[in-house]
Amino acid sequence: MADNEGVRRRDVLKSIGLTGAAAGLAATSVASVAKEPESEPTMQSHAHAPARNESAAETFRFFTEREAAVVVALVDTLIPRDDVGPGGVEVGVPTFIDREMASGYGRGARMYLDGPFGEGTPQQGYQLPLPPAELYRVGIADLNAWCAKTRGGKTFDQLSAADRTAALKMVEAGQAEFAQVPARAFFNILLQNSMEGYFADPVHGGNRNKAVWKMIGFPGAIGMYADDIEKYRNKKYDVEPKSIQDLS
Repeated sequence: MADNEGVRRRDVLKSIGLTGAAAGLAATSVASVAKEPESEPTMQSHAHAPARNESAAETFRFFTEREAAVVVALVDTLIPRDDVGPGGVEVGVPTFIDREMASGYGRGARMYLDGPFGEGTPQQGYQLPLPPAELYRVGIADLNAWCAKTRGGKTFDQLSAADRTAALKMVEAGQAEFAQVPARAFFNILLQNSMEGYFADPVHGGNRNKAVWKMIGFPGAIGMYADDIEKYRNKKYDVEPKSIQDLS
């Protein structure tokens, strides 16, 4: 999170979306494939997350009410609404992350979680024994404890927008003193899941109303373009994006 965030940060997100929207669809499919049936009990009681507007309020499956408030604040800090496009909260990124954590992805169903565990190099990737859902749970607790210690007893979601940005920069840089997990590891998974939710097919909870696809000009999950090749040769392919739900 550089000092000149704002539009610059959104431009980065747009460039990621233009080159990686299809990859984002594939990445989020892991959560949907391993997801528990709706009839099975979830790991935590339902909670309603506070949001910047009523349309963003959702019932959470994994996060507690206190955790959900922090996730909403984190996403709002990473991807705020601006004149370039919608914010992460209003398009449902916290809902997307919550669904991921309530799924097999959150439980680490496809992760190697046996020891030994040691501090690895950046090239070696994730090296902790915690599955993603537990990393969020412990990371949020560490974040709130660190904020309370360094920012007058306030949890992350209670900070002003400017203080949230400053705090999250320290978390990103690994300068925040977390008690149980590395701060940078928590930031990395938060950033990854936030980008996934921002660009994913709306069927997974994020990218509500395909707003982000419309922003970057991505046509969605149409799949077949053979009939349009000649019509749009050397022309902008400007169509209404389609979700997986639109094709079912």
